[in-house]
Amino acid sequence: MNMSTERTYIHWCKRFVAFHKKRHPREMRAKEITQYLSYLAANQNVAASTQNQALNAIVFMYTKVLKQDPGIFEELVRARKPKYLPVVLSTKEIKLVISNLSGIQKIIGALLYGTGMRLAEALRLRVKDIDFDRNLIVVIDGKGRNLAQCSSPIF
Repeated sequence: MNMSTERTYIHWCKRFVAFHKKRHPREMRAKEITQYLSYLAANQNVAASTQNQALNAIVFMYTKVLKQDPGIFEELVRARKPKYLPVVLSTKEIKLVISNLSGIQKIIGALLYGTGMRLAEALRLRVKDIDFDRNLIVVIDGKGRNLAQCSSPIF
């Protein structure tokens, strides 16, 4: 688990405990988890991915930290997935955006667009990860802890 995920999980666990008036998680189980996650969906109008992130954080806390089974989540109100299509920029629009960048921001923008890397992966990139002879970038320890290779031209 990377630091960003850790911070996010800690955030959700703190919010879960605060929601239940600072009761210790050992005193709570599936009923209280269901109440909190349903509150997020029904009252806070969080996205489905946000609710899933909170669920994963809380389940991680119970299984890995507290070494307890959180139970079965019955009657959980699920957040609705959005019904809109994501906005996708055309190639012309992407070129316009990148042409208005300069310096390191331009390099990172081109890398993100040309390779499909995530921002954190691009920011951790080292010279030794780039094979200029084969037009290849190696991303180690990306999301999911896997090795990915990108060979698409970026400039």
